[in-house]
Amino acid sequence: MSLEQFRSPWWQPGGHVQTIWSALYARRHLRGQTVSAWRRERWETDDGDFIDVDFSSHAVPAAAPTLALFHGLEGSSASHYAQAMAHICEQRGWQLAVPHFRGCSGEANRLLRAYHSGDAADVDWVLRSLRAYCDGPLLAMGVSLGGNALARWAGLQGREAADVVSAAAVVCAPLDLVAGGVQLGKGLCRWLYTPMFMKTLVPKALGKWQQSPGLFDKARLQRARTLHEFDDVFTAPVHGFVDADDYWRKASAKPLLKQVALPMLLLNARNDPFVPVHSLPTVADVSTSVQLWQPAHGGHVGFSAGPWPAHVQAMPQAVAAWLAQWLQNRNLQDQETGNG
Repeated sequence: MSLEQFRSPWWQPGGHVQTIWSALYARRHLRGQTVSAWRRERWETDDGDFIDVDFSSHAVPAAAPTLALFHGLEGSSASHYAQAMAHICEQRGWQLAVPHFRGCSGEANRLLRAYHSGDAADVDWVLRSLRAYCDGPLLAMGVSLGGNALARWAGLQGREAADVVSAAAVVCAPLDLVAGGVQLGKGLCRWLYTPMFMKTLVPKALGKWQQSPGLFDKARLQRARTLHEFDDVFTAPVHGFVDADDYWRKASAKPLLKQVALPMLLLNARNDPFVPVHSLPTVADVSTSVQLWQPAHGGHVGFSAGPWPAHVQAMPQAVAAWLAQWLQNRNLQDQETGNG
């Protein structure tokens, strides 16, 4: 199953409608499916902080594959794509793990830091911890911000990434953060989406200021109205970047895609209101290990399908099928070399 020719329902015209409808109104559960339940574990990090990991609660065999899903900006296991993927994993007999970026699990993290789009170090720690934790194969998926972080990790790791995960999928990621950041700061995006993100980002940042008054310019933060202004006063300096522009350049995964040696799917709708079409990677930008799906429709992590009010399981189904194909190939290779 592929999404390369995906078409949204006729009554969802344009990327904005496809994005908003999928997140707010489309069904996450099909008839007969129950709301996904999660089992949370708190993992203590080496730097004295913690990361909360939510595991799907359905029963799976001991050596079942585990899919690690890295969520998007201000996302969580409650995000529509995570809940939909939980049902797909249950159907396949896979375990789903949703590691929350620091501060995204409903409780403030301890350290004077948060998370960011290029956080390959935390992705590496989580994936290697899951690799040690799980008996079966490990797969990875990143959505939006989490997708850029995952792709950046794969590029930095090169051939070593395949020692940790069997295959990875990156969905609707702004792989060129400069282009994506500019897009979110203008037009409808500035008024539709940026305020939604700022509503939670700013209070979290102010919480860090309460921990350490003077950590950043509090007055500038309170005046911030765009993600560039927020990243300039908080995300960049707190995480070791000079400013927002420096952060966006250095944290972008696109320059590293030629170094990816892991089987990786990059899925981007060409009408994604967050990601300008001119910034999407081409075959010339990626290694031979990377496959590009760039359907005309889908919006930003939308891809709702079916009759009214539609559902959001089409994308998780297609991504899981692609990952399963590579998992099967990996198993055959292991058998041929005597490692299975």
